[in-house]
Amino acid sequence: MSKIPADLRYTLFHQWVRDEGDGVLAVGLTDYARQALGDIEFLELPAAGKTVSRKEAVGTVESVKAANDIYAPLAGEIVATNADAVATPQTVNTDPYGVWLFKLTPAQGEPTDDLLTAEQYQAAVGG
Repeated sequence: MSKIPADLRYTLFHQWVRDEGDGVLAVGLTDYARQALGDIEFLELPAAGKTVSRKEAVGTVESVKAANDIYAPLAGEIVATNADAVATPQTVNTDPYGVWLFKLTPAQGEPTDDLLTAEQYQAAVGG
């Protein structure tokens, strides 16, 4: 598994969360998820404008091994979906921390303290 970037936050659903500024968070899949799934071949992502709940299944990732849900790490509104990732999902295989899947504006007052630090995520995945 590659080094877990310290500047991101993480979920136990093996997704990373990056603060883009202006209250927007980018969400992607971790390298741990990519390795567990195998080669990613298909992504179904939520539409911009969709209001989501914390831990709600909002999309699907399919690989040669399995299909899994993609979850909203926080309640809020989807403000963008990465069309390039949908068109060429294989990019997640080569750059899991560089390819965001969707961007989210958290609901007002939505707590973020249960998002994991890199160290906490590393411990959770046994690394």
